[in-house]
Amino acid sequence: MVTTIQIDENLKQRLDELKIHHRESYNALLQRVLENCTLDSIDNESLIATIEVLSDPNLMKGIKEALERIESGDYGTPLEDVKKELGID
Repeated sequence: MVTTIQIDENLKQRLDELKIHHRESYNALLQRVLENCTLDSIDNESLIATIEVLSDPNLMKGIKEALERIESGDYGTPLEDVKKELGID
């Protein structure tokens, strides 16, 4: 069953900032947030860390951009190249 809810523009804007990807549905977003807030399945430190990540617009933007790069086929620097750069063969 699908239902409609009303939220004010400020809340919608905050939810948009929490999206991992611009095409993530609000249903998926809310489900992800609620799963991360289930108190009986995680400890307080984990909850605080999750909230800090979700409330950091720059970090969420970085995650979103990384996912978009991956979707476009840009996987970054291969691990073997990074190892060579760091001298960790």
